[in-house]
Amino acid sequence: MGPFYIRDLKIEKPVVQGGMGVGVSLSGLASAVAEEGGIGVIASVGAGLLEDDFKKNYQEANLRALRNEIRKARSATKGVIGLNVMVALTDYEDIINTAVDEKIDILFLGAGLPTDVPHEIGIERYKSSGVKVAPIVSSGLATKIILRKWDRSFGMIPDAFVVEGPLAGGHLGYKREDLFKEEFKLENLVPQVLAEIKPFAEKYGRVIPLIAGGGIYTGEDIYNIQKLGAKAVQMGTRFVATHECDATDEFKNEYIKCTKDDIVIIQSPVGLPGRAIKNRFLKDIEEGHAKKVTCPWLCLKSCAAEKAQYCIGQALANAKQGHLEHGFAFCGANAYRIDKIISVKELFAELEEGYDRAAANDADGK
Repeated sequence: MGPFYIRDLKIEKPVVQGGMGVGVSLSGLASAVAEEGGIGVIASVGAGLLEDDFKKNYQEANLRALRNEIRKARSATKGVIGLNVMVALTDYEDIINTAVDEKIDILFLGAGLPTDVPHEIGIERYKSSGVKVAPIVSSGLATKIILRKWDRSFGMIPDAFVVEGPLAGGHLGYKREDLFKEEFKLENLVPQVLAEIKPFAEKYGRVIPLIAGGGIYTGEDIYNIQKLGAKAVQMGTRFVATHECDATDEFKNEYIKCTKDDIVIIQSPVGLPGRAIKNRFLKDIEEGHAKKVTCPWLCLKSCAAEKAQYCIGQALANAKQGHLEHGFAFCGANAYRIDKIISVKELFAELEEGYDRAAANDADGK
């Protein structure tokens, strides 16, 4: 597994650790991945829910938590650190500007179309900051919309793209009925997104790398998706069952214990389908037993808190801390394949071995 570049930013290994909230990927996991040569990613969503004063001052607590986590990651590694931000967050602009202040290396922006980032940060400030921007998309059309808007309005384009297929964990950018259609498989999405990127890359005389995620599990998977034109992969689920992951062992053990049949598609209170591990909490919701919702601050624009059966932010924060009776774990489609907790270093070694084996088999015509 060789390096790839996002403009002048060299990433030694073609692996981006997916941002996982609430609090599953913070500075501990992100810095460990960065140390191994990948991009370690802190999840911004709901970080404030882990602060003691979040009920009194959620917005300030959220930004404080993000600053602290970015600084902790910076103190632990000289590697590449990214921040995952949901465009649908109410404090989205505050978050990306805080990240720029803290000199984050790259922003991964999903759950919405980040069409106005240079304006939201300030064009000159954005240009001088050196921060890279990688929108997360689920289709060629979304890619085209973002590229056209940046090109027409700002005379610039994003630095990279992430295409996330329907086998990913957490909230999914697809209609429920589209999740299992052939046309939306990751290997079919990659060429579509690359086709939209190509004319803009040529216009600006730049390489715009595509990172592919959703169901990537082995080194062989990395090799095969690179053959389709992706420069790197995004992996979230594999990094949960590592010693360095910021979640508790109780959370990680949900992955180790789950079977394929335990992995289900749920309808989130924020209006999106999501992939999660079935447990008593989700069964109660399915049976119509609503949980008490005390919303300290409407964190997601699309959440109908007054109608919600539960607060998804609090449920995820509870799960991260090991209180699975009051929450649940999001996961990718391959979570059931995990059978033990290993170190990030061991995981990278396993991925390297699988990648090299696939490359050797390909060279031999096997």
